[in-house]
Amino acid sequence: MESPFKGKTGLTRLWNALHYSLAGLKDAYRLEDAFRQEVLLAVILIPAAIFIPVSGIAHALMIGSVLLVLIVELLNSAIEATVDRVGLEKHLLSKRAKDIGSAAVLVALLNVVAVWSCVLVERFA
Repeated sequence: MESPFKGKTGLTRLWNALHYSLAGLKDAYRLEDAFRQEVLLAVILIPAAIFIPVSGIAHALMIGSVLLVLIVELLNSAIEATVDRVGLEKHLLSKRAKDIGSAAVLVALLNVVAVWSCVLVERFA
């Protein structure tokens, strides 16, 4: 059965989507420790990226790599919530889904280290 909200179009759809997105961000911040930690990282790194004297492309890469961590963490949290909704009993596929989501966050964090290292080494070497 499709959602009754799927038929909405135009500004109504955009307005509803905005509210759902804000509710998702609020819930992630309120309920997910890792997301709060990564938001703190973003609050520190994004202003730092802006003030480091590098090219516009370097700024974009540095900020984008940090935002990517938040995006991946939101998706990982959604996967975990869905798996937990299906059932809390231990299951190999549930573990696999959660582990792969966690691995995606790790790769995104390693990407931040790689991007920032490349930019900073080029700038200050």
